[in-house]
Amino acid sequence: MHIIDRRLNPGGKSLENRQRFLRRAKSLVQGAVKKTSQERDIKDVLEGGEVTIPLDGMHEPRFRREGGTRDMVLPGNKKFIEGDYLQRSGQGSAKDSGPGEGDSEDAFRFVLSRDEFVDLFLDDLELPDLAKRKIAQTESEGIQRAGYTMTGSPANISVSRTVKLALARRIALKRPRKDEIEELEAAIAACTDEDERAALVARLDALKAKSKRIPFIDPLDIRYRRFETVPKPVAQAVMFCLMDVSGSMSEHMKDLAKRFYMLLYVFLKRRYKHVEIVFIRHTDRAEEVDEQTFFYGPASGGTLVSSALQAMHEIVRERFNPSDWNIYAAQASDGDNSYSDGELTGLLLTEKILPVCQFFAYLEVGEAGGSAFDLSDSSLWSLYERLRNSGAPLSMRKVSERSEIFPVFHDLFQRRDTAQEKAAP
Repeated sequence: MHIIDRRLNPGGKSLENRQRFLRRAKSLVQGAVKKTSQERDIKDVLEGGEVTIPLDGMHEPRFRREGGTRDMVLPGNKKFIEGDYLQRSGQGSAKDSGPGEGDSEDAFRFVLSRDEFVDLFLDDLELPDLAKRKIAQTESEGIQRAGYTMTGSPANISVSRTVKLALARRIALKRPRKDEIEELEAAIAACTDEDERAALVARLDALKAKSKRIPFIDPLDIRYRRFETVPKPVAQAVMFCLMDVSGSMSEHMKDLAKRFYMLLYVFLKRRYKHVEIVFIRHTDRAEEVDEQTFFYGPASGGTLVSSALQAMHEIVRERFNPSDWNIYAAQASDGDNSYSDGELTGLLLTEKILPVCQFFAYLEVGEAGGSAFDLSDSSLWSLYERLRNSGAPLSMRKVSERSEIFPVFHDLFQRRDTAQEKAAP
């Protein structure tokens, strides 16, 4: 179905200006949503709420005619007379002025629903390099042109094909042309011989009778555009969530990691239909767990990062063929790892994990009170940084405060072109 808006533009406003205003307003609202989300908990994001944007950003652009010298008397003016010096906008203070006087910064406030808030926050986020790999049988049918048919909906009639077939049929059956009949009528009108006139009249009647027997467009000429459903490649993806729950992870660090994964879970479930999520947590050994255990189950022990990477490799080999699936991974850790495990961790990453991954994100969490960028480099961070500098599809970020989770998440998964993505740290 196609809906065409044929309403006239309002006076003094063009359609392009109105569209530009809507786009500008949307960017202001998205900016307000991102700013507000930094002060919220994960569960609060799902509840929507009030956002505020500057009122001056809501004005529509318009043209005005100005020029010439005009004397104007403004009603309600009790302060200024002709010749007074007027201050520029912003020089006065609203608190020094009376009611209705001075400058003040107004704001436009409105309440967003739960769905509107989340959709605006996730609007410019996407999984990097999501490729269409596998032909699926369900939820993957598309429509494509498949020639013409003699039956169908009037909306699908092909005028050009119908006219061509009608013309070919009239030529084949030698249907009298209109100009031929007009010439014969003119000859009859100019003819003075009765015998010749009678012959011309008989011929004219025969041509008209033949013209009626051969219609201009016959139902057999009508053709309709035909469409058929075909399977289309579907973008299947799996996200591996690897979280360190060892004894070196404090409750604050675990809270930061869980908030990041909760936001990632909401993002994947809201934006993609064919994305599976695999939860793996590890100490000195790794295990695949369900969502409830991953976020709320207690655990403690030593730290072997290679155990989580080995578990991911085995799951990929058993259940997710890289030729059919887009494979992503997000790892959260405090950067602590056994010294003897560093070599095995690097080997698993370079030979088993990164070659089959579209994207690997590493989030290093730190203690509260310190800047994420002032944290000293851990052994795990140094290892991943060397791999990234060698061209591995790996992105790394550090966080130490709750307010940094939303900007870091947006930075990791924001929509970007290939050049930007390669240049991103």
